[in-house]
This record gives sequence, C-alpha cells and structure tokens, in this order.
Amino acid sequence: MLWLDPDFYSLALIVPAMIFSLAMQIMVKSAYKRQSRVRNARGITGAAAAQMVLAAYGIQDVRIEVTRGKLSDHYDPRTKTIRLSEGVCNADSVAAVGIAAHEAGHAAQHALGYTPIKVRNAILPVCNIGSMMAMPLMLLGFMLEFWGLVSIGLALFALIALFQLVTLPVEFNASRRAMQAIDGQNMLQGSERAGAKKVLNAAAMTYVAALVVSLANLLRLMLRAKRRR
Repeated sequence: MLWLDPDFYSLALIVPAMIFSLAMQIMVKSAYKRQSRVRNARGITGAAAAQMVLAAYGIQDVRIEVTRGKLSDHYDPRTKTIRLSEGVCNADSVAAVGIAAHEAGHAAQHALGYTPIKVRNAILPVCNIGSMMAMPLMLLGFMLEFWGLVSIGLALFALIALFQLVTLPVEFNASRRAMQAIDGQNMLQGSERAGAKKVLNAAAMTYVAALVVSLANLLRLMLRAKRRR
C-alpha cells in the first residue's frame, strides 16, 4: 500500500505503525515459545483448562475440539465450539492453560451477552466487505477524481478501525475472565500464573498494534485525499 503515497509524511505515519505491529507479533511468539516449554505443576491440559472455565460459568453447551495450525485457537459462536491448536489442546504447558482459558472466556462473553462482543459481531459483516472493497474504491476514486467513491472508501476504512477498537475490550475482558478462572480454581500458581499472564498480555498487544496500523492508514489516506482535492 505504500506505493500509493510514498512521500515523507506517509512514511512517517505508516512505517512506525508497521514496526510496532511486527514487534508485537514477535513478542507474542516469543512469550508463547517460552511458556509452552513450562509444564504446569497440576498437569492441566489446555482442553481441561477450557472445560474448567466453562464449568465456572455454568456453560454446558460448548464443545472443545482440536484444530490444525499454531496459535490458531479461537471460539466459534456459530457452532458453540472452542477450537484449540494442537500445541494447546492436549498440552499441559503454562501457555496452553492461558490460551485455552482465554478462548473459554470468549464463550462466556457470548453466553452472558457481553455488550462489546454484540457490537463487534453486528459490524463484522460490513467490515468483511469493507476490507475487500475499501482500497479498490479509493483507487478508482483517485483515478477518476470521483470524490464520492473516495469518501466511501474512507468510511469503510474508518469502520474497520472502529471494529478493531471495539475488539480491544473484547480481548482484554476475555483475558481477565481467564485469569479470574485460573485463580479461582487454582490452575496455576506463582511463576506459572505470571507466565500465563505474559502470554495473554502479549497477545492482547497484537490487537492494539492492529488498531494503530489501521488508524495510521486511515489518516494517511485522509491526508492524501485532502491534497488531491
């Protein structure tokens, strides 16, 4: 996307944001790698940890299954399924417990009707369209000098940034629920608990980085549109 506007001001906006995003991705991978080597004293697997969190919230209609990939863990509200990666589901590492508990925290949010996740789900379909259409609309608008298309593209970019902003409380809340359940059921103790929290904090920062990149891109494109007009 840099070729669209390769002047100094664009670089000053987007390059630091991209560096920050890359640093956060490295940080989460590093934290996961370290804590995935540390087995928890109770031998609790990721699947067991997720089940314990669900039980703490009285949730009985959510399934847990294994999925391929690394750090591909997620909760699917459509099928009420927690999908844990192979390195998490049956592993008894500190990282596995933290990540699985986090995904179960998302299941709890859906079960309890957590407002931010309702807002995020409501705008998700439009954001999916926006992620595909925003840049083509802006390119076409710039080429034809049709500023209505440019404005629609900017609006879609703004909606994507809003989605990522709403995602922040969703992710932080899921981690908070995870740590509360971990503490309440004594899954981890001492340095183990600290290790799980480091993994969750690092993962949360990747969402912060995604928001920063989106805002930098939005501002860059707004400045470009202003100059072109």
